[in-house]
Amino acid sequence: MVARGTARLLVGNSGEEPQELTVEPWAGAYWIPPGRTFAVVTPTPGEDGSWRGTTGPHGLFGVDRRPDSVTVWPYGSCFQLTDGTGTAAGADWGRPERPPAC
Repeated sequence: MVARGTARLLVGNSGEEPQELTVEPWAGAYWIPPGRTFAVVTPTPGEDGSWRGTTGPHGLFGVDRRPDSVTVWPYGSCFQLTDGTGTAAGADWGRPERPPAC
């Protein structure tokens, strides 16, 4: 049996305002406070350790960047969002009507 791997994509906010991060196809939406970095972590979906759904030979994520938001498509079977220390991002980072006070 091949060991399953994981992939991480760091998404940071170097701006002065909270940045919206959406993870598709699950439509999870989160706020990244200024100066913070989150990691989108996904396991390989294939039992044989392969990645499916990629758009390039080594594309593990799709990314669409806009002025006030970022959308990420992890090509694994699920995802976990962590902060810069590896701790799972909690419900506090969920996208309310307005960004939380930073």
